[in-house]
Amino acid sequence: MNQYEELAEIVGSEHVITGDDAVSYVTDWRGRYQGRALAVVRPGSTEQVARVVRWCAANAVPVVPQGGNTGLCGGATPDDSGSAVVVSLTRMNAIRSIDTDNDTLVAEAGCILQAVQQAARDAGRLFPLSLAAEGSCTLGGNLATNAGGTQVLRYGNARDLVLGLEVVTADGEIWHGLRGLRKDNTGYDLRNLFMGSEGTLGIITAASVKLYPMPVAQCTALLALNSIEDAVTMLSLARSGFGASLTGFELIAGSCLDGVVACYPQQRIPFEGPSATMPWYALLELSDSESADHARERFEAVIGQALEAGFVHDAVIAENITQSKALWHLRESIPLAEKAFGKSIKHDVSIPVSRMAEFVQVTNAALQQAFPGIEHVIFGHLGDGNLHYNVAPGKAFSEETLLEKQPQVYQLVHDSVHRFNGSISAEHGVGQLKRDYLPLYKDPVELALMHKIKQALDPKGIMNPGKVLVVN
Repeated sequence: MNQYEELAEIVGSEHVITGDDAVSYVTDWRGRYQGRALAVVRPGSTEQVARVVRWCAANAVPVVPQGGNTGLCGGATPDDSGSAVVVSLTRMNAIRSIDTDNDTLVAEAGCILQAVQQAARDAGRLFPLSLAAEGSCTLGGNLATNAGGTQVLRYGNARDLVLGLEVVTADGEIWHGLRGLRKDNTGYDLRNLFMGSEGTLGIITAASVKLYPMPVAQCTALLALNSIEDAVTMLSLARSGFGASLTGFELIAGSCLDGVVACYPQQRIPFEGPSATMPWYALLELSDSESADHARERFEAVIGQALEAGFVHDAVIAENITQSKALWHLRESIPLAEKAFGKSIKHDVSIPVSRMAEFVQVTNAALQQAFPGIEHVIFGHLGDGNLHYNVAPGKAFSEETLLEKQPQVYQLVHDSVHRFNGSISAEHGVGQLKRDYLPLYKDPVELALMHKIKQALDPKGIMNPGKVLVVN
């Protein structure tokens, strides 16, 4: 029996994919990484995942876990050796249970994020993890990268939304850790160890996640601003005025919205005159637990105060759900428009909010001095200090010539992030994109501890090799 027959015996022959049929599984979403695989397998249960991993361990075959393949750092793409098995979890897409008394939901790792949100909504609850790729990304991938999204300000990152995990370890054992407990002080926090590990320690196969009451009302507004300093001032005012009801606060460069409208003419910037060409915008959302009238009154009072003070130039407040969705659609279309215009050099960084304006000013100037004419594509979650600080070719470079300069651009931006006490990865993970940069900015003791954990949990080094850590 050959290797393919042995894998087919575990998952079924129709779920072992090779050759040209595997191309979409070995190419990352951005088209930056193209690998090869011994095979792509699509297990239908946790036990099948465990059997595949045990087979890989016995045969010294690398394992590359994959969810929706929407990552931005090449974390779910195999190398070009053709020796790895890609384990696609998309068949494992069941909502196993919902407990509205405990406010928990148990879902398998291959569930599309939007399906998890809908299952919670059908039960009268909210699962607040929300990001642009929610129609195609999977829960397992979200947890493996500790995804952030647009509601981190109120609900936290993916890590904060999970109570328990089911995990297949590097030797093919199953950790049954799906307890829906909010207090469990019985030793090391293995849940948080596997979350954010990008499949390098084990494969998350299911999770018990937190649910929340559905908000009674939501208010959304797009604010036109002159500067990032004004956005930070508005954020402080919103925090004091709304407290825990402040759900989202997004910062968007005017050029990003221009790009969306150019790419998708059916969308429009909802301002007229000078307000339609401002350098910066903020997308603000409030979730209220009392009533629509109460939400609107609070919302208008705080935004009115900002307009009177002069640090908000103009504001459009959504009058209904349709208008609110249209405002969010503008924000969520930025990555798609960016991709449509060609490859850019992406940075997913976090900076202390108080230093965000200075970081952008200093780093923009340094990039223009080093690479005159490049274009800055800047947007992100200002409320939690997460900025997508991207660099596009503009008219001065072709896509190819810009990408040739990627190492220099990365070093310049990452050095600046480090000087501002930030992080070079806020929510996208490390993958293979930032792997070689991690030792330059990570505390040496912290990095050494990460290597010891990797060695302890994956001594054969088969779990997603070449990702996160440089292993000799």
